[in-house]
Amino acid sequence: MESWQLRFETLEALRLSSKGQLNYCRHWQEDEGALEGCVAPIELSPYCGWVLDSISGQSAPEITPSGTSTPKQSTPVSKRASAERVPPGSHRSSSPPSSTEPSETKGNDHLSPLETDQEVSPAVLSSKVAKVEGCIRMYEEMHRLKAKERLRQRQEEQEQMVRAAYAQASEQLKRFDELRELKRHQEFQELQEVMEKSSKEAQGQQEKLKEEHRHRAKILNLKLREAEQQRQRQEELERLRREEGQERLRRLYSIQEELLQLNQQIDPNYRHKDLPRIDLSAYSNRGNQICGLVSGLIRTTSERGFPTQADVANTERALQEMRGLISSMQQEITAALEEKKRKDEEEERQKRKELEKKEQMKTQTPVPAQQSGGKQQKEGLQVKTEESIMQWYQQLQDAAEQCVASFSEIGNCKGNTEVKKIKTNLQKAATIPVSQISSISGSKLREVFDKINNLLSGKAVQTEGQTVSVTQHPQGLEFVYYKLAEKFVKHGEGEVSFHHDSAFPIAVVLSGIWELHPRVGDIFLAHLHKKCPYAVPFYPARKEGTSMEEYQRMLGYEVHDSKVEEQDHFLKRMSGMIRLYAAIIQLRWPYGNKQGAHPHGLSYGWRWLAQMLNLEPLADVTAMLLLDFLEVCGSALVKQYGIQFWKTMFFIQKSYIPRIEAVTSAGQMGCLSRLKNFVQKCLQEKEIPVPKGILTPSFWRT
Repeated sequence: MESWQLRFETLEALRLSSKGQLNYCRHWQEDEGALEGCVAPIELSPYCGWVLDSISGQSAPEITPSGTSTPKQSTPVSKRASAERVPPGSHRSSSPPSSTEPSETKGNDHLSPLETDQEVSPAVLSSKVAKVEGCIRMYEEMHRLKAKERLRQRQEEQEQMVRAAYAQASEQLKRFDELRELKRHQEFQELQEVMEKSSKEAQGQQEKLKEEHRHRAKILNLKLREAEQQRQRQEELERLRREEGQERLRRLYSIQEELLQLNQQIDPNYRHKDLPRIDLSAYSNRGNQICGLVSGLIRTTSERGFPTQADVANTERALQEMRGLISSMQQEITAALEEKKRKDEEEERQKRKELEKKEQMKTQTPVPAQQSGGKQQKEGLQVKTEESIMQWYQQLQDAAEQCVASFSEIGNCKGNTEVKKIKTNLQKAATIPVSQISSISGSKLREVFDKINNLLSGKAVQTEGQTVSVTQHPQGLEFVYYKLAEKFVKHGEGEVSFHHDSAFPIAVVLSGIWELHPRVGDIFLAHLHKKCPYAVPFYPARKEGTSMEEYQRMLGYEVHDSKVEEQDHFLKRMSGMIRLYAAIIQLRWPYGNKQGAHPHGLSYGWRWLAQMLNLEPLADVTAMLLLDFLEVCGSALVKQYGIQFWKTMFFIQKSYIPRIEAVTSAGQMGCLSRLKNFVQKCLQEKEIPVPKGILTPSFWRT
């Protein structure tokens, strides 16, 4: 270990020497300059002797085979060897001694010590040189590995330094960015604070301005509100004054209308068929005077503005006087009729007595005779309507027939497809709106009225996606007149018979159409009289040659395949049509011309009631018709005729209901009982109840 340590120290000393700093080329064979140096003889360095002496002095005891060798014997050899020149390739080409060296040593045992020294020295020197060269190579390899390791470590350190420098630079860049961002945020924050401060100052100034403005606006609003309230009070007072004036004016007009209708009942040329001697000229003159006074009063009030309450009171007194005049006239006629009736009965009794004497055992007394269709009459009495009413009835039927004849081309258009299409569209345009009439709202009812009115006025209307107008065909208007009137009647006998309340919306629409288009009203009455002859009223007589089916149709019954409808269904249809007629005579279209008279007003209802009570009653039919008529328009007749109507109700209770009982069987007392109870209740309470379903003023605001 000490020799090896000494060797390494030597090699380290060589490395640190000036020679050891030389660079050795590993690829010298490829360098021509290096080869040139090899041509010259190689000489050992003067220090090689010292090195070899040091090495041989330490390793001699290990190499000599015998233990007799001493340092003194080896010293000359060392000195001699140091003086000799060793070829340059001897160190590098030599190799360590092989295993044959011991054998060679054994073979040289016979030599002398001097010869032995001479023979062994070259071998020892060659082995030492090889060891030195090996040590040098080992040292070079170790130095190379250490250099490589240090290079690797230095590279790693350099990489770590680069990474550290990069990380430090990145961190510094981040810190720089953060610092710049912080400065930017601070600048933005400062700018925002400045803006907020200025905004708050501006907002404060604005709030002050707003507060001043609100204060001024409040003062102005108070002044405006006071002025507006003052104006509204004045307008309200003016509106109330105007409404009261208009209401009083409407009252005057209604009174005038009633006066004129009452005056029409006084005919100066009127001669009762049973009382030809009665003179009504005095009543007529007084009625004309009253009408003239009221007309002059209305004309005067219209010129100066609205009438006063005193004017209304004067016209009401005139109306009461006219009603009293009519009442006196009717009482005079009634008294004359009673006197005439008494005389006729006296004459009849005398005739009967004379007839009894002549025929002796044969007597004839008037008994009720039951006729088919529920119609009854007494022998000796004529069940006949007044001639003037029958003439009016016939005129309406003629007008309906003329209307049918006027649209013969469009009515018989089986071969003409274009005319047939026009006919279908016109019929739908006329009938569909009537089917849409209801009491849902006033606006819906007005829409239906506008559709019908526009169609009759010649305007184009939309029906099921088709544009329809009566001007599409020359006979289109007459066709629509007829179909519209027919549809109203069918609606009465169908819808109204099942839903009594529906009579009023239908009646108010028809009344408005009637007022604007009178021909529709005439054809409607013709259809109504044909379907329900009791609306005239009259009882059709069976003529000779008339079949029973035809006669039943004349009475209003529906006959299909020789089968007559049931009595209950017949009465229900008649009830629906009478209720519709009773609603029409008392209602007017609220948006029409209220200055004109009703096209078919309460005077016609009063005439119907009077004529009905002059006819011989029929079982079931008369009681039902009277009850329906009084329930629908009884309250309107009370307002119109006052005391005269109550006299009529008293007459119905005392005289006419017993006549109905006389012709009514035990199984037909239902309608009669209801009529008796209704009349009795009305007379006791002195009031006719308003019909259920009547259209109120609030309905038209819906």
